[in-house]
Amino acid sequence: MKTLSFSRGLSRVLFWSVISAAFIGPGTVTTCALAGLNFGTSLLWALSFSILATYVLQEAAARITLGSGKSLGEIMIMRHGKNGLWISRLMAGGIILGCAAYEAGNILGAVSGISLLWSGPTWLISLLIGLGGFILLQIRTISVLTKVLGLLVFVLGFSFLIVSLPQVQNPAQLLQHSLIPSFPPESALVIAGLIGTTIVPYNLFLGSGIGQGQTIREMRQGIFPAILIGGIISMAILFSGTLMEGAFSFQNAASVLTRKMGTWGGILYAVGLFGAGFTSVVTAPLAASLTAKTLLATTPAQTSWVWKGVLATGLVFGLLAFKPIPVILAAQIANALLLPFVSWQLFRCVNDTKLLSTELLNTRSQNLLLLLILLVTILLGVNSLLKAFQIL
Repeated sequence: MKTLSFSRGLSRVLFWSVISAAFIGPGTVTTCALAGLNFGTSLLWALSFSILATYVLQEAAARITLGSGKSLGEIMIMRHGKNGLWISRLMAGGIILGCAAYEAGNILGAVSGISLLWSGPTWLISLLIGLGGFILLQIRTISVLTKVLGLLVFVLGFSFLIVSLPQVQNPAQLLQHSLIPSFPPESALVIAGLIGTTIVPYNLFLGSGIGQGQTIREMRQGIFPAILIGGIISMAILFSGTLMEGAFSFQNAASVLTRKMGTWGGILYAVGLFGAGFTSVVTAPLAASLTAKTLLATTPAQTSWVWKGVLATGLVFGLLAFKPIPVILAAQIANALLLPFVSWQLFRCVNDTKLLSTELLNTRSQNLLLLLILLVTILLGVNSLLKAFQIL
Protein backbone atom coordinates (compact mmCIF):
# COMPACT_ATOMS: atom_id res chain seq x y z
CA MET A 1 0.00 0.00 0.00
CA LYS A 2 2.86 2.40 0.78
CA THR A 3 4.38 1.78 -2.64
CA LEU A 4 1.04 2.41 -4.30
CA SER A 5 0.53 5.59 -2.28
CA PHE A 6 4.03 6.83 -3.17
CA SER A 7 3.46 6.02 -6.84
CA ARG A 8 0.22 7.99 -6.87
CA GLY A 9 1.86 10.91 -5.11
CA LEU A 10 4.77 10.93 -7.55
CA SER A 11 2.35 10.75 -10.46
CA ARG A 12 0.49 13.82 -9.18
CA VAL A 13 3.72 15.76 -8.68
CA LEU A 14 4.86 14.87 -12.21
CA PHE A 15 1.46 15.93 -13.55
CA TRP A 16 1.57 19.37 -11.91
CA SER A 17 5.27 19.91 -12.67
CA VAL A 18 4.08 21.33 -15.97
CA ILE A 19 3.57 24.58 -14.02
CA SER A 20 7.24 24.55 -13.02
CA ALA A 21 8.18 23.75 -16.60
CA ALA A 22 6.18 26.75 -17.76
CA PHE A 23 7.82 29.36 -15.54
CA ILE A 24 11.40 28.01 -15.62
CA GLY A 25 12.56 29.09 -19.05
CA PRO A 26 15.63 30.81 -20.49
CA GLY A 27 14.35 34.12 -19.11
CA THR A 28 14.26 32.65 -15.61
CA VAL A 29 17.75 31.19 -16.03
CA THR A 30 19.06 34.59 -17.12
CA THR A 31 17.26 36.63 -14.44
CA CYS A 32 18.18 34.29 -11.57
CA ALA A 33 21.80 34.00 -12.70
CA LEU A 34 22.12 37.79 -13.01
CA ALA A 35 20.66 38.19 -9.52
CA GLY A 36 23.27 35.79 -8.15
CA LEU A 37 26.09 37.39 -10.12
CA ASN A 38 25.29 40.96 -9.01
CA PHE A 39 23.80 40.52 -5.53
CA GLY A 40 24.95 37.14 -4.28
CA THR A 41 22.28 35.22 -2.37
CA SER A 42 20.68 38.33 -0.82
CA LEU A 43 17.65 38.21 -3.16
CA LEU A 44 16.66 34.61 -2.47
CA TRP A 45 13.73 35.95 -0.46
CA ALA A 46 12.16 37.34 -3.66
CA LEU A 47 12.02 33.81 -5.06
CA SER A 48 10.56 32.52 -1.78
CA PHE A 49 7.78 35.09 -2.01
CA SER A 50 7.14 34.44 -5.70
CA ILE A 51 6.87 30.68 -5.14
CA LEU A 52 4.39 31.22 -2.29
CA ALA A 53 2.41 33.62 -4.47
CA THR A 54 2.47 31.20 -7.39
CA TYR A 55 1.05 28.43 -5.20
CA VAL A 56 -1.68 30.66 -3.77
CA LEU A 57 -2.80 31.85 -7.22
CA GLN A 58 -2.50 28.45 -8.94
CA GLU A 59 -4.35 26.65 -6.13
CA ALA A 60 -7.11 29.26 -6.19
CA ALA A 61 -7.51 29.01 -9.98
CA ALA A 62 -7.65 25.20 -9.88
CA ARG A 63 -9.99 25.21 -6.85
CA ILE A 64 -12.41 27.54 -8.61
CA THR A 65 -12.53 25.34 -11.69
CA LEU A 66 -12.82 22.07 -9.79
CA GLY A 67 -15.34 23.45 -7.29
CA SER A 68 -17.62 25.14 -9.81
CA GLY A 69 -17.19 22.80 -12.78
CA LYS A 70 -16.67 25.85 -15.00
CA SER A 71 -13.58 27.15 -16.78
CA LEU A 72 -12.17 30.56 -15.90
CA GLY A 73 -13.41 31.88 -19.24
CA GLU A 74 -16.96 30.69 -18.56
CA ILE A 75 -16.88 32.27 -15.11
CA MET A 76 -15.72 35.63 -16.52
CA ILE A 77 -18.45 35.63 -19.15
CA MET A 78 -21.00 34.78 -16.46
CA ARG A 79 -19.73 37.49 -14.12
CA HIS A 80 -19.47 40.29 -16.69
CA GLY A 81 -22.62 39.58 -18.67
CA LYS A 82 -22.59 41.02 -22.18
CA ASN A 83 -19.11 42.46 -21.71
CA GLY A 84 -17.72 39.11 -20.61
CA LEU A 85 -17.19 37.89 -24.17
CA TRP A 86 -15.17 40.97 -25.14
CA ILE A 87 -13.13 40.81 -21.93
CA SER A 88 -12.37 37.14 -22.61
CA ARG A 89 -11.33 37.92 -26.19
CA LEU A 90 -9.00 40.71 -25.11
CA MET A 91 -7.42 38.54 -22.42
CA ALA A 92 -7.03 35.60 -24.78
CA GLY A 93 -5.43 37.83 -27.40
CA GLY A 94 -2.93 39.28 -24.93
CA ILE A 95 -1.98 35.89 -23.48
CA ILE A 96 -1.64 34.15 -26.86
CA LEU A 97 0.43 37.09 -28.15
CA GLY A 98 2.70 36.79 -25.11
CA CYS A 99 3.10 33.03 -25.60
CA ALA A 100 4.05 33.52 -29.26
CA ALA A 101 6.56 36.24 -28.41
CA TYR A 102 8.24 34.29 -25.64
CA GLU A 103 8.35 31.10 -27.71
CA ALA A 104 11.18 32.60 -29.76
CA GLY A 105 13.21 33.13 -26.58
CA ASN A 106 12.43 29.58 -25.48
CA ILE A 107 13.74 28.09 -28.72
CA LEU A 108 16.84 30.30 -28.72
CA GLY A 109 17.52 29.33 -25.10
CA ALA A 110 17.27 25.63 -25.88
CA VAL A 111 19.53 26.17 -28.90
CA SER A 112 22.07 27.90 -26.64
CA GLY A 113 22.10 24.89 -24.32
CA ILE A 114 22.77 22.46 -27.18
CA SER A 115 25.34 24.81 -28.71
CA LEU A 116 27.40 24.63 -25.50
CA LEU A 117 27.85 20.92 -26.22
CA TRP A 118 27.72 20.72 -30.01
CA SER A 119 28.84 23.36 -32.51
CA GLY A 120 26.30 22.40 -35.14
CA PRO A 121 24.40 24.89 -37.32
CA THR A 122 21.86 26.80 -35.25
CA TRP A 123 19.17 26.48 -37.93
CA LEU A 124 19.39 22.71 -37.75
CA ILE A 125 19.29 22.70 -33.94
CA SER A 126 16.28 25.04 -34.06
CA LEU A 127 14.47 22.72 -36.48
CA LEU A 128 15.19 19.66 -34.33
CA ILE A 129 13.93 21.43 -31.20
CA GLY A 130 10.82 22.62 -33.01
CA LEU A 131 10.20 19.09 -34.30
CA GLY A 132 10.62 17.67 -30.79
CA GLY A 133 8.15 20.20 -29.42
CA PHE A 134 5.68 19.40 -32.21
CA ILE A 135 5.86 15.65 -31.47
CA LEU A 136 5.22 16.17 -27.76
CA LEU A 137 2.34 18.59 -28.41
CA GLN A 138 0.73 16.03 -30.71
CA ILE A 139 0.14 13.84 -27.65
CA ARG A 140 -3.61 14.01 -27.17
CA THR A 141 -3.69 12.93 -23.53
CA ILE A 142 -2.87 15.85 -21.24
CA SER A 143 -1.86 13.58 -18.34
CA VAL A 144 0.79 11.85 -20.48
CA LEU A 145 2.22 15.13 -21.78
CA THR A 146 2.38 16.73 -18.34
CA LYS A 147 4.17 13.72 -16.86
CA VAL A 148 6.75 13.74 -19.67
CA LEU A 149 7.37 17.42 -18.97
CA GLY A 150 7.55 16.64 -15.27
CA LEU A 151 10.36 14.17 -15.88
CA LEU A 152 12.22 16.80 -17.91
CA VAL A 153 11.82 19.25 -15.02
CA PHE A 154 13.39 16.69 -12.68
CA VAL A 155 16.36 16.38 -15.09
CA LEU A 156 16.59 20.18 -15.20
CA GLY A 157 16.49 20.40 -11.41
CA PHE A 158 19.07 17.65 -10.97
CA SER A 159 21.48 19.47 -13.27
CA PHE A 160 21.33 22.79 -11.45
CA LEU A 161 21.28 21.25 -7.98
CA ILE A 162 24.39 19.18 -8.71
CA VAL A 163 26.08 22.34 -9.98
CA SER A 164 25.18 24.49 -6.95
CA LEU A 165 24.94 22.28 -3.84
CA PRO A 166 28.64 21.35 -3.58
CA GLN A 167 29.49 25.07 -3.45
CA VAL A 168 27.28 25.88 -0.43
CA GLN A 169 29.52 27.15 2.39
CA ASN A 170 27.07 28.87 4.78
CA PRO A 171 23.62 27.19 4.99
CA ALA A 172 22.50 29.50 7.82
CA GLN A 173 23.10 32.56 5.66
CA LEU A 174 21.20 30.97 2.75
CA LEU A 175 18.23 30.37 5.05
CA GLN A 176 18.37 33.95 6.31
CA HIS A 177 18.49 35.39 2.79
CA SER A 178 15.61 33.09 1.76
CA LEU A 179 13.30 34.38 4.50
CA ILE A 180 14.29 37.96 5.36
CA PRO A 181 13.76 40.65 2.69
CA SER A 182 16.65 42.94 1.81
CA PHE A 183 16.93 45.65 -0.83
CA PRO A 184 20.51 46.22 -1.95
CA PRO A 185 21.14 49.39 -4.01
CA GLU A 186 19.92 49.15 -7.63
CA SER A 187 18.19 45.82 -6.97
CA ALA A 188 14.58 46.97 -7.50
CA LEU A 189 14.37 45.95 -11.17
CA VAL A 190 16.04 42.60 -10.48
CA ILE A 191 13.56 41.88 -7.65
CA ALA A 192 10.70 42.71 -9.99
CA GLY A 193 12.24 40.42 -12.60
CA LEU A 194 12.59 37.50 -10.19
CA ILE A 195 8.95 37.77 -9.15
CA GLY A 196 7.65 38.59 -12.63
CA THR A 197 9.33 35.59 -14.29
CA THR A 198 7.60 33.24 -11.83
CA ILE A 199 4.09 34.69 -11.57
CA VAL A 200 2.68 34.82 -15.12
CA PRO A 201 -1.01 35.05 -16.06
CA TYR A 202 -1.11 32.31 -18.68
CA ASN A 203 0.00 29.76 -16.09
CA LEU A 204 -3.27 30.31 -14.23
CA PHE A 205 -5.25 29.24 -17.29
CA LEU A 206 -2.80 26.41 -17.92
CA GLY A 207 -3.28 25.06 -14.38
CA SER A 208 -7.02 25.54 -14.55
CA GLY A 209 -7.23 23.73 -17.88
CA ILE A 210 -5.18 20.66 -17.01
CA GLY A 211 -6.66 20.15 -13.54
CA GLN A 212 -10.19 19.30 -14.60
CA GLY A 213 -11.27 15.84 -13.52
CA GLN A 214 -9.20 15.78 -10.33
CA THR A 215 -10.44 16.15 -6.78
CA ILE A 216 -9.47 19.14 -4.65
CA ARG A 217 -7.30 16.90 -2.48
CA GLU A 218 -5.49 15.38 -5.45
CA MET A 219 -4.86 18.83 -6.88
CA ARG A 220 -3.37 20.16 -3.65
CA GLN A 221 -1.23 17.07 -3.10
CA GLY A 222 0.30 17.51 -6.54
CA ILE A 223 0.51 21.25 -7.03
CA PHE A 224 2.34 22.21 -3.81
CA PRO A 225 5.41 19.93 -4.15
CA ALA A 226 5.56 20.56 -7.91
CA ILE A 227 5.75 24.34 -7.46
CA LEU A 228 8.13 23.94 -4.50
CA ILE A 229 10.46 21.90 -6.71
CA GLY A 230 10.32 24.66 -9.31
CA GLY A 231 11.23 27.20 -6.62
CA ILE A 232 14.19 25.14 -5.43
CA ILE A 233 15.44 24.87 -9.03
CA SER A 234 15.16 28.67 -9.44
CA MET A 235 17.12 29.16 -6.21
CA ALA A 236 19.79 26.72 -7.42
CA ILE A 237 20.10 28.73 -10.65
CA LEU A 238 20.48 31.94 -8.62
CA PHE A 239 23.15 30.31 -6.49
CA SER A 240 25.00 29.10 -9.59
CA GLY A 241 25.10 32.75 -10.65
CA THR A 242 27.15 33.60 -7.54
CA LEU A 243 29.93 31.38 -8.91
CA MET A 244 30.29 33.44 -12.10
CA GLU A 245 32.77 36.20 -12.82
CA GLY A 246 32.62 39.06 -15.29
CA ALA A 247 29.71 39.80 -17.61
CA PHE A 248 26.89 37.29 -17.81
CA SER A 249 26.50 35.04 -20.83
CA PHE A 250 25.61 31.38 -21.21
CA GLN A 251 29.11 30.65 -22.52
CA ASN A 252 30.74 32.45 -19.59
CA ALA A 253 28.54 30.63 -17.09
CA ALA A 254 29.45 27.25 -18.57
CA SER A 255 33.17 28.05 -18.67
CA VAL A 256 33.20 29.28 -15.05
CA LEU A 257 31.44 26.15 -13.82
CA THR A 258 33.82 24.00 -15.86
CA ARG A 259 36.80 25.64 -14.14
CA LYS A 260 35.26 25.21 -10.68
CA MET A 261 33.81 21.72 -11.05
CA GLY A 262 35.55 20.17 -14.02
CA THR A 263 34.02 19.14 -17.33
CA TRP A 264 30.81 17.91 -15.70
CA GLY A 265 30.01 21.40 -14.38
CA GLY A 266 29.77 22.85 -17.88
CA ILE A 267 27.91 19.81 -19.22
CA LEU A 268 25.30 19.91 -16.46
CA TYR A 269 24.78 23.64 -16.99
CA ALA A 270 24.24 23.08 -20.70
CA VAL A 271 21.76 20.28 -19.99
CA GLY A 272 19.93 22.49 -17.50
CA LEU A 273 19.75 25.41 -19.95
CA PHE A 274 18.47 23.12 -22.70
CA GLY A 275 15.90 21.63 -20.31
CA ALA A 276 14.66 25.07 -19.28
CA GLY A 277 14.29 26.13 -22.91
CA PHE A 278 12.79 22.93 -24.27
CA THR A 279 10.15 22.47 -21.55
CA SER A 280 9.05 26.06 -22.14
CA VAL A 281 9.03 25.41 -25.91
CA VAL A 282 6.27 22.89 -25.17
CA THR A 283 4.40 24.66 -22.38
CA ALA A 284 4.02 28.05 -24.10
CA PRO A 285 1.97 26.65 -27.03
CA LEU A 286 0.13 24.33 -24.61
CA ALA A 287 -0.78 27.29 -22.40
CA ALA A 288 -1.92 29.28 -25.44
CA SER A 289 -4.19 26.46 -26.63
CA LEU A 290 -5.73 25.91 -23.19
CA THR A 291 -6.23 29.66 -22.82
CA ALA A 292 -8.06 29.74 -26.16
CA LYS A 293 -10.16 26.76 -25.10
CA THR A 294 -11.16 28.23 -21.74
CA LEU A 295 -11.60 31.87 -22.79
CA LEU A 296 -12.86 31.48 -26.37
CA ALA A 297 -14.51 28.04 -26.21
CA THR A 298 -12.60 26.94 -29.32
CA THR A 299 -13.22 23.60 -31.00
CA PRO A 300 -10.50 20.91 -30.82
CA ALA A 301 -9.45 21.76 -34.38
CA GLN A 302 -9.21 25.49 -33.61
CA THR A 303 -7.33 24.78 -30.39
CA SER A 304 -4.84 22.69 -32.35
CA TRP A 305 -4.18 25.55 -34.75
CA VAL A 306 -3.51 27.90 -31.83
CA TRP A 307 -0.59 25.87 -30.45
CA LYS A 308 0.71 25.18 -33.95
CA GLY A 309 0.68 28.90 -34.71
CA VAL A 310 2.55 29.76 -31.50
CA LEU A 311 5.16 27.05 -32.13
CA ALA A 312 5.60 28.10 -35.77
CA THR A 313 5.95 31.77 -34.83
CA GLY A 314 8.66 31.01 -32.29
CA LEU A 315 10.43 28.68 -34.72
CA VAL A 316 10.55 31.32 -37.46
CA PHE A 317 12.05 33.89 -35.08
CA GLY A 318 14.46 31.24 -33.81
CA LEU A 319 15.60 30.26 -37.31
CA LEU A 320 16.21 33.90 -38.17
CA ALA A 321 17.92 34.51 -34.79
CA PHE A 322 15.63 37.54 -34.63
CA LYS A 323 14.56 39.10 -31.35
CA PRO A 324 10.98 40.28 -31.78
CA ILE A 325 11.36 43.34 -29.56
CA PRO A 326 8.13 45.12 -30.63
CA VAL A 327 6.07 41.95 -30.10
CA ILE A 328 7.71 41.17 -26.76
CA LEU A 329 7.18 44.78 -25.71
CA ALA A 330 3.49 44.51 -26.57
CA ALA A 331 3.32 41.21 -24.68
CA GLN A 332 4.93 42.78 -21.61
CA ILE A 333 2.39 45.59 -21.63
CA ALA A 334 -0.47 43.10 -22.03
CA ASN A 335 0.81 40.87 -19.23
CA ALA A 336 1.38 43.87 -16.98
CA LEU A 337 -2.29 44.73 -17.34
CA LEU A 338 -3.58 41.15 -17.27
CA LEU A 339 -1.99 39.80 -14.09
CA PRO A 340 -3.58 42.27 -11.62
CA PHE A 341 -6.94 41.86 -13.38
CA VAL A 342 -6.78 38.06 -13.25
CA SER A 343 -5.63 38.17 -9.60
CA TRP A 344 -8.59 40.39 -8.72
CA GLN A 345 -10.97 38.05 -10.54
CA LEU A 346 -9.57 35.11 -8.56
CA PHE A 347 -10.04 37.02 -5.30
CA ARG A 348 -13.68 37.68 -6.10
CA CYS A 349 -14.34 34.12 -7.23
CA VAL A 350 -12.85 32.39 -4.18
CA ASN A 351 -15.16 34.50 -1.98
CA ASP A 352 -18.32 33.98 -4.06
CA THR A 353 -20.88 31.86 -2.20
CA LYS A 354 -22.89 31.42 -5.41
CA LEU A 355 -19.91 29.88 -7.16
CA LEU A 356 -18.27 27.73 -4.47
CA SER A 357 -19.49 25.71 -1.53
CA THR A 358 -18.69 27.00 1.96
CA GLU A 359 -15.76 24.62 2.56
CA LEU A 360 -14.06 25.78 -0.66
CA LEU A 361 -14.30 29.52 0.06
CA ASN A 362 -11.19 31.45 1.10
CA THR A 363 -10.39 31.81 4.78
CA ARG A 364 -9.49 35.20 6.28
CA SER A 365 -5.76 34.43 6.23
CA GLN A 366 -5.98 33.28 2.60
CA ASN A 367 -7.72 36.55 1.70
CA LEU A 368 -5.04 38.64 3.41
CA LEU A 369 -2.31 36.76 1.55
CA LEU A 370 -4.14 37.05 -1.77
CA LEU A 371 -4.63 40.80 -1.27
CA LEU A 372 -0.90 41.18 -0.59
CA ILE A 373 -0.14 39.29 -3.79
CA LEU A 374 -2.63 41.49 -5.67
CA LEU A 375 -0.83 44.60 -4.42
CA VAL A 376 2.53 43.21 -5.58
CA THR A 377 1.13 42.33 -9.02
CA ILE A 378 -0.17 45.88 -9.38
CA LEU A 379 3.25 47.29 -8.49
CA LEU A 380 4.90 44.88 -10.94
CA GLY A 381 2.41 45.90 -13.62
CA VAL A 382 3.13 49.59 -13.13
CA ASN A 383 6.87 48.89 -13.14
CA SER A 384 6.62 46.88 -16.40
CA LEU A 385 4.60 49.63 -18.06
CA LEU A 386 7.11 52.29 -17.03
CA LYS A 387 10.00 50.22 -18.40
CA ALA A 388 8.10 49.63 -21.65
CA PHE A 389 7.43 53.34 -22.13
CA GLN A 390 11.08 54.17 -21.37
CA ILE A 391 12.12 51.81 -24.18
CA LEU A 392 9.63 53.47 -26.51
